[in-house]
Amino acid sequence: MTSPDRRIIGVAPFHASGTLRGFVISGRWPDTTKEWAQLLAFTVRVASTPGLLDTSTVFCVREELPDDPHEGTVGIVVSEGPVIGDHAVTPERFALHQPAALMMLHPPSETMPTLPECAGAASGCVLLPGLPHLGLDHRAAWVEAEADGTVTSMISRVGLDPISHPDTAVLAMLLAA
Repeated sequence: MTSPDRRIIGVAPFHASGTLRGFVISGRWPDTTKEWAQLLAFTVRVASTPGLLDTSTVFCVREELPDDPHEGTVGIVVSEGPVIGDHAVTPERFALHQPAALMMLHPPSETMPTLPECAGAASGCVLLPGLPHLGLDHRAAWVEAEADGTVTSMISRVGLDPISHPDTAVLAMLLAA
């Protein structure tokens, strides 16, 4: 992902024991809602790989560097845990430090595709929390993609009410605690 006069945004997935654990971000962080939607599209394409993501999972943007980072690494997007179940992410996880963004990725087994011919597509959402009382709107994007990389749906919104969509409602609830 790149703008003509900007450094590119590099994204590299990482896994442990065959399960998607996150993404290393290099170059720079996305600046705009459009760039965050493009980053989400890449992550959803990865999540559509059969068996890589077992259940709907919350990922958190962290500006900290991984151990022994490559030159140009700016941070990571790391799995915080599943949305539901025994090891589900709890709201107090983000009480001390609100991240710049949260993502939720859904594997194909938990995605209802927008088109019937897109069975096997994964989906996801990124929420960029704002401060509406200061005039900084909440922003979000939703993407659906197939394992072959085809993006079958992409939507971005600025100024949304987080409770207007189930994914943003869950992510906003996690951030509000």
